[in-house]
Amino acid sequence: MDGAYIRVENLKKYFPTKRGMLHAVDDVSFEIMKGETLGLVGESGCGKSTLGRCLIRLLDSTSGKVLLKNADDDGCIDITKATPSEMKALRKRVQIVFQDPYSCLNPRLSVWELIAEPLIVNKIYSNKNEMRRKIRSLMDTVGLAERLENSYPHELDGGRRQRIGIARSLALNPEFIVLDEPVSALDVCIQAQILNLLNELQKEFSYTYVFISHNLSVVRHVSDRIAVMYLGQIVELTEYRELFRSPLHPYTQALLSAIPLAKLDVNRERIILEGDVPSPIEPPNACRFAGRCRYAKEICRNTPPALREVMTGHYAACHFAKEN
Repeated sequence: MDGAYIRVENLKKYFPTKRGMLHAVDDVSFEIMKGETLGLVGESGCGKSTLGRCLIRLLDSTSGKVLLKNADDDGCIDITKATPSEMKALRKRVQIVFQDPYSCLNPRLSVWELIAEPLIVNKIYSNKNEMRRKIRSLMDTVGLAERLENSYPHELDGGRRQRIGIARSLALNPEFIVLDEPVSALDVCIQAQILNLLNELQKEFSYTYVFISHNLSVVRHVSDRIAVMYLGQIVELTEYRELFRSPLHPYTQALLSAIPLAKLDVNRERIILEGDVPSPIEPPNACRFAGRCRYAKEICRNTPPALREVMTGHYAACHFAKEN
């Protein structure tokens, strides 16, 4: 593993359809270090949520590996090939926070019951008083008042619902958490509260995050590195400051140009993408962005570019990355 906490190797996830195989995630490889946040961004439908679910095996991958370092740093386990008993143990180490905090909560359960559910299912506590202390500790950790323990999801606002989802994900003391657009359904002030909470939890407990979002402005404030996805593939990967300072892939450049600026007197070129996104069903065996790229040449339409290290720690899947 060479120091990497998670290593993804040639991961693919295809879905069968009447028209052919839909390439949701297509030959993706990257590494995540212990305690870091990897931001995963891209347009809706690019495969980022599917990738997040494959990482913790909520979806079985078509092929590839997801190697997770063992808790004792002795070797690693391939999540994609783990047995049912191994996955039961892994569920305590890997968790997910979903996008919609309402649809992922059982409306018939109170806040107390929702947070207690993973503890009961995994038989963590046999003593009710110990479980009661754990639940109240989790509520305090995520900022839920004790008076809300008998409330139901429909009685709470979006921010409190999302805090319940976070508390549930923390209940089993995980090491790795996939955050699937955890603030996109919330208003701006609540978004800031949840993002600050996630940062504080990471500092306190050294969690490793994959933060999935379509909003680069949000990802910038929580990520150590950012991976940009386009049509099932990672097209750029680097440290977040480097990505905003010197984007190499034309798609990343277009995304950054669309971020609103608070300063009205700043002149910045707005890159308008033209053309259509290729179908994810049997996509072209070439650069998938070529049809919308202003720099595209003949090689782009015939040869798929590999994700390569163009500069130290800066990876891009573009034949002309150094020239853009």
